[in-house]
Amino acid sequence: MADILVLYYSRGGSVARLARHVARGIGEVPGMQARMRTVPPVAPITETAAPPVPEDGAPYVSRADLAECAGLALGSPTRFGNMAAPLKHFLDGLGAEWVSGTLVGKPAAVFTSTATMHGGQESTLLSMMLPLLHHGMLLLGIPFTEAALNSTRSGGTPYGASHVAGADDQTEPTDEERLLARALGRRLAETARKLSA
Repeated sequence: MADILVLYYSRGGSVARLARHVARGIGEVPGMQARMRTVPPVAPITETAAPPVPEDGAPYVSRADLAECAGLALGSPTRFGNMAAPLKHFLDGLGAEWVSGTLVGKPAAVFTSTATMHGGQESTLLSMMLPLLHHGMLLLGIPFTEAALNSTRSGGTPYGASHVAGADDQTEPTDEERLLARALGRRLAETARKLSA
């Protein structure tokens, strides 16, 4: 089985739930499986440290996860139209992987969640794509041949899967958001399988 790394940061839980739907799509492709990982939070006080293992959810990502994966799905909540600081902090520390070409030629996709419909979903997805381009990854989106992309009244964009949590932080994605997240995971896994053949 080849692993697709599903790497995300989630504070309220909606990105984590979307990640699980992306992982389901990956698992629908024969010979492919999802490896769920997260990044630790960052703190403004330098003495504050995260525990070495998260209390619940996915384990923290390691550099070995990046080297061993056949593809990458990257997820983050939106912070003022950009990815969240913990994910950016992790990506900023990947100079050695950039120099050695660890991710070159591997397919990648992105996903996000926002509190509002126009909270910067597409700009966040694009901001996550930029470092992946620098790493030489092959970016995938969701084509309009996915019917749910034309009918969604909430999240879902051609740039990647997305979820609108709303002001009350509804962490469970809508039917369309789930379908599109699974479609993105499937497309990523199918592409990785074709590239490795």
